[in-house]
Amino acid sequence: MERTLVLLKPDAVRRGLVGQVLSRFEAKGLTIVAMELRTITGEAADAHYVEHVDKDFYPPLREFATSGPLVALVLEGDEAVTVVRTLTGATDGRKAQPGTIRGDFSLSNRENIVHASDSVESAEREIALWYPDLP
Repeated sequence: MERTLVLLKPDAVRRGLVGQVLSRFEAKGLTIVAMELRTITGEAADAHYVEHVDKDFYPPLREFATSGPLVALVLEGDEAVTVVRTLTGATDGRKAQPGTIRGDFSLSNRENIVHASDSVESAEREIALWYPDLP
């Protein structure tokens, strides 16, 4: 079994989409291993998005990520990283296919409902950041 980190971003929480998004993961057969409602600091956003900190698009992303509560969860299942990335759809919600989470709920590249680890290595790093005590 593989694990991945998912963040239901502040726009998902604000818009009341948490239940709908979670139900898609559960319907696919993924198991929720850990889940918590959190509001993150700028420093936590920097650690999470470390590969983007020096890019022009990062300051508005940081502001958005820290703008309100989000739901951090760890999902587990067969090829969880790939399965979750398929369910979430293209990063830019305007280009995401209908039927995907972003395709159905997002019209933005930044406020795109969900973050999902993009590789097994990223998932391991991100899970360690968000849930350091998770076995």
